[in-house]
Amino acid sequence: MKEFSFNGKTFNGFLMLFANLFFTIICIALIVWGIILLNGDVAHGGYALCGGFLMLIMSIICWCGFLMLEPNEARVITWFGKYSGTFTKTGFYWINPFYSSKKVSLRARNLDAEPIKVNDKVGNPVMIGLVLVWKLKDTYKAMFEVDSQTMAASPNEIGGNAKSIMNALENFVRVQSDAALRQVAGLYAYDDEDDKHNELTLRSSADEINLQLEQKLDERLAMAGIEVVEARINYLAYAPEIAAVMLRRQQASAIITAREKIVEGAVSMVKMALKKLSDEDVVELDDDKKAAMVSNLMVVLCGDDSAQPVVNAGTLNH
Repeated sequence: MKEFSFNGKTFNGFLMLFANLFFTIICIALIVWGIILLNGDVAHGGYALCGGFLMLIMSIICWCGFLMLEPNEARVITWFGKYSGTFTKTGFYWINPFYSSKKVSLRARNLDAEPIKVNDKVGNPVMIGLVLVWKLKDTYKAMFEVDSQTMAASPNEIGGNAKSIMNALENFVRVQSDAALRQVAGLYAYDDEDDKHNELTLRSSADEINLQLEQKLDERLAMAGIEVVEARINYLAYAPEIAAVMLRRQQASAIITAREKIVEGAVSMVKMALKKLSDEDVVELDDDKKAAMVSNLMVVLCGDDSAQPVVNAGTLNH
């Protein structure tokens, strides 16, 4: 069964307010008149008194039929346990007081989940957290497909208290978000260790991971009539027990990458230097001197320390 609009009779709240106020005044006047009549005419006084009390009880019951809704709020209406529809008209209204109603909020709500420890695809423990924006889409499922009574922080207050109902639903969303996050995080590695596989990872493929996380959350929260507006991973790090080791690995990987660039540049520069010396006939070098020059240039270009100049006092044989 799905949500549908309430089709019962509704009346303008302000009109019914003045009508019921007038009716209540008449009831009180009738009771007072009956008390006065008891001093002279007991029979008529008794009838007036009984009629006044009965009408007053009816008036009190009518006072229970008023309801007021703000934008993006709804009332789930039931008739002695049977779902009669969802009332979403904003304003002040009066309905049959024998209808039961529970107010829920249709506004967007945030869930900033605390980071949890999970194992990624390769078994590394990581800390991961998410931020979720959600709102109610189907009030019938939210009220009758999920046991909000037992999930509420204060079950005795659940009744028509919108805050307690929404807090209960938020607990449901929190638990399901935790499960979905663990499921998605376990499908991917934190990072591509070799940088050659071009696989999706938690660190480098944020958009794809967030899209899949939204899909998993939609599947889990649909049973409660909840729509996922947005879900994103907002915290990602290695667990403390391996963070230091992984940091050293990342540093080593960065150093190796930097060295590769330095060596590539140094080789290019040595090649250019030899070519320039040969093309411009600056000096003629045999293989041994070329090897010594290449060695010296590579040491200078690839070394971390600054080069120390050496004055050559010898001669070169042409």
